[in-house]
Amino acid sequence: MTKKKENVVYLTEDGYKDLKAEYDDLINVKRPQNIIAIKEARSLGDLSENADYDAARNEQAQIEARIKTIEKMMENVEIIKDVNKDAVSLGSTVGIKYVDDDETDEYKIVGSQEADPFESKISNESPIAKAIMNHKVGDIVSVESPNGSYDVEITEIK
Repeated sequence: MTKKKENVVYLTEDGYKDLKAEYDDLINVKRPQNIIAIKEARSLGDLSENADYDAARNEQAQIEARIKTIEKMMENVEIIKDVNKDAVSLGSTVGIKYVDDDETDEYKIVGSQEADPFESKISNESPIAKAIMNHKVGDIVSVESPNGSYDVEITEIK
């Protein structure tokens, strides 16, 4: 069975390990804790006005939904390996300089599930990543964004 291209979830090896750890925590820790919380709340009597029971059931729904989401992601995961250092690709860490103001930034290009702007990890679906993908050091690329276009120069690929 071949994977459908639109269902592929791209993750770095670290991202996959983090996802697997979250899954293990949900299955082995959070789900059993939640089952105990539901039993304890149920033992308090009338379920129609039992806030603890309602909260535990809501938490159960969130846990089960996240488990299903992770299982679906893991079925379709493609781990990013052997990152190309010659041109920007998924998994590359890229240094860029904004042409208009000489500011610089460094981003790691990751799949959308792993993106975290606070960690300088941007999605391969973001405007800047789409623009610089497959370009080389020294290339000046125009980035189309919701706020208009701007130019960046690729200064480093690692």
